[in-house]
Parts: sequence; structure tokens; C-alpha cells
Amino acid sequence: MNWDELGFNLVPADYMYVMKCSLEKGFTFTQGNITPYGNIEMSPFSGILNYGQGIFEGLKAYRKEDGRVLLFRPEQNAQRMKIGAERMLMPSPSIEHFVEAVKQTVLANKHWVPPPGKGSLYIRPLLIGSGPVLNLGPAPEYSFLIYASPVGNYHKGAVNLFVEEKFHRAIPGGTGDVKTITNYSPIYKALAEAKARGFSDVLFLDAVTGKNIEETSLCNIFMVKGNVISTPALTCGTILPGITRRSIIEIALEFGYQVKERVIPLEDLLEANEVFCTGTAVVVNPVTSITYRDIRVEYKTGAETVSKKLYDMLTGIQTGRIEDKIGWTVEID
Repeated sequence: MNWDELGFNLVPADYMYVMKCSLEKGFTFTQGNITPYGNIEMSPFSGILNYGQGIFEGLKAYRKEDGRVLLFRPEQNAQRMKIGAERMLMPSPSIEHFVEAVKQTVLANKHWVPPPGKGSLYIRPLLIGSGPVLNLGPAPEYSFLIYASPVGNYHKGAVNLFVEEKFHRAIPGGTGDVKTITNYSPIYKALAEAKARGFSDVLFLDAVTGKNIEETSLCNIFMVKGNVISTPALTCGTILPGITRRSIIEIALEFGYQVKERVIPLEDLLEANEVFCTGTAVVVNPVTSITYRDIRVEYKTGAETVSKKLYDMLTGIQTGRIEDKIGWTVEID
């Protein structure tokens, strides 16, 4: 494996974790198993294939300089999956079971964790309605899978956002605040059109007024003006509560910045000094420019930015370069 050429592309690791539960067993997950990575079999009538009953998570494993491997806040992913499962009327593993399953998967694929500074092992837990169902309703069986792939940076080079006005990512009362699989393919068209015009990603506006920013196709967004860092509030149920988002807020407060979770009109964003995105895939990524109609606004980037300071602290903790005094990391034995 040439770690120097690692991008954010699929390179399946050798093993995956599989666990099932069913109506006959009271929808209680029992002990799963590590198996060789490969295709899975399910009914064409399965709930996931016909009605999209499924949610997923994303987290990473990092290799320290001494060779040991760390996870970052896996219990937060477990908790978010439980919340998402409740919204989608699905049973879910306990937080302890989820974390243990992730540990087992990483341990089985430990040699796929890149060397320090070369990337990370992206871990994808997936919960799906795998049982057959014809009537509109929950599946009679569920499968919990975890598989992995070594990855490098998601974005390579400058990040230029395009403000999307025609399509919306989520609506109040919908599922924008949970990680259901059905949130993602509907934005493909908007994203493809933006990339065809040379943009890195799209920035979605709220579906009610079309005036306030929400998030990009796969990450949360922050703006900086003076000593104040602002990010869209989670109160409307249309924004995913990112674990990187939450971590950056906590780090920023520790650094002495004022953090505001609020409704952010697009006009405020266009007047910011600095803008950055956060997420498991992108980590903390500075935004070079945002284009709204015929207006292009450029933002401060580089070594002296707030986002770089936050990035350095976050990745330092994730990779063990900086002592974890908060208890965010979990070591794989």
C-alpha cells in the first residue's frame, strides 16, 4: 500500500463485523462476528432496498507515533445512532455494544490503519432493515454491519462553496438531524451541478425562508468574525449534530473564543472574516470562497487562522500528539 497516494477512495479492509436481530428474538441484538469483508445477501423485499430504512455512522481510527491505535469519541457515534434508530423505528445496539464492535473491527484491520501523518482508517457502522416487508412499515429483521477503508484527505486543495437555492437538504420535521441514508442521494444532483462548474461543494439554505445557511452536502459550517465563532443552531431539526462540530465548539470555548449557535442569515456569512467546515471526513477544512449568484466572497486562510489553530488542537488529540486531558480518545488494545 502506497500511503503517500492515499485519497478518500474505497480500499476495503480485510474484515467486517456482522450482527443481526429479528422479530422472533424480540429485536434484541446478540453477539456479532468478525468475518472476511464481502458481499451480503438479502431479500429483494428488504426494508432497506424498498423503503430506505437505514442509518449509518462514520468515525476514524488513528495511529500514534508509538504504533498504538486510537478511536475518537466512539460513544458519541453510538449515541447518535441510537437517536437515529429511534427516529427510523429501528432497534439499535447499546452504546457499549457499538463501541466494542468498532474496537473489534479496528483490531481485525489494524494493519490497515495508516502510519502517523499519512491518513486514518475510516470506519462505517451501518444499521439496515434487512428483513423482507411489503406493507409500508418496519422490517422484521435488522442487520448491523461495520466495515472500513484507509483514507487520506477528503478535499484536496482549496474549498470553494456554491450557495444552492433550488434544492434543499432538509425540512423541519424531516430527518435532517439524523444520519439516515435517505438524506444523501437527494443532494447528488445539486452537488454534481456545482462540481461541473468548478466548485468543491454546495451550501444549502433553509427550506422555509431560503435566507439562512444550514450545512454543506456532508459537513457543518462555521464562520469567524473577530473573537466570535458562529455556527447554525440545531434547534430546527434540519442540521446533523456533528461530533466534530461539537468537539470544535468545546475546544474553541477552552481557547477563550465566544461561540454562538444561532440562526445565521446568508448575509452574515458573506461578511465573515473566515469560514470553515467540520466533519469526520473533512476534519476541519478552511473555505477559500463562497459564491452566491454573481457574488464571490473570499475568506482568510493559512497558518494564522482560527481554523488552523482549532485543527491543530483537534488532530493533535485524535492522533495522540497532544495529551488528551478530556477523555475523548479510546485506545485499541
